[in-house]
Parts: sequence; C-alpha cells; structure tokens
Amino acid sequence: MSLPTSVRPSLLDDAAKIQDKAYAPYSNFRVGAAIRTTSGAIYTGVNVENAAYPEGTCAEAGAIAAMVLAGETEIAEVAVIGDSDEPVPPCGGCRQKIREFAGPEVQVSMMSRTGKVLTMTVGELLPGAFTPDHMD
Repeated sequence: MSLPTSVRPSLLDDAAKIQDKAYAPYSNFRVGAAIRTTSGAIYTGVNVENAAYPEGTCAEAGAIAAMVLAGETEIAEVAVIGDSDEPVPPCGGCRQKIREFAGPEVQVSMMSRTGKVLTMTVGELLPGAFTPDHMD
C-alpha cells in the first residue's frame, strides 16, 4: 500500500501507534487520531468511552484538545484510523471541531485496520460548514 504523497507517512503511523490505547470497553471500536499543526507539531488522541455511552469523547477531539492546550490553533493535516475494514471518517461533531481549526483545503487521511487509505479535504467532508466567519 502506498500512502498519498500529501500525507507525511508518519502521521498515519502516529495515529496507528496509539489506537490500541483507546478506552472502548462498550463498543470495542478503537480510534486513533493524529493532527499536524502549521508549526509542524504533532498531537494525538484516542476515543474514550464511559457508561453514559453518548458522553464519551472521540479521538479527534482529544487530539484537538491537546493541540489547544499547547497553545496552537491551526491544523495543517489530520490522520484517523478506526477498527474497520474500510477507512472511517470523523463523525459529524468531529468534522465541525476540525473545521474550527482547519481550512476547507486541509487534508484528512482515514485508514482502515487493513491499511486502506482514503484522503479527503475538510471541505469535502463538511460542505457548507458553519464557521467562525458566520459569527462576525
């Protein structure tokens, strides 16, 4: 399998390396995410479930929280891996969270547990997004 040339090869590796650290005792669906910011820094996250099932957090949200905690606010690239034979896109809420910090041209690479990769832009994943510009 060859990775898209636009994806720093280790960004998907970063997401895959931490995926098994996810806390998913209810769904057994582990997700890992890695974000590269415009500074070049990498932030990672995993999904964390709890008994109040809808109150868990997604891997992308964890990575974004780590990025913001570090004082960064501009995403340059995203990689996500999920426990599926097909690439798993970010959920709707995470698409909006990503769009808060990434322009529509930013690439999101999604990888399956079998290594299949799908890359789309934020704009393709969330067309017609509600953005901070709507608040001006």
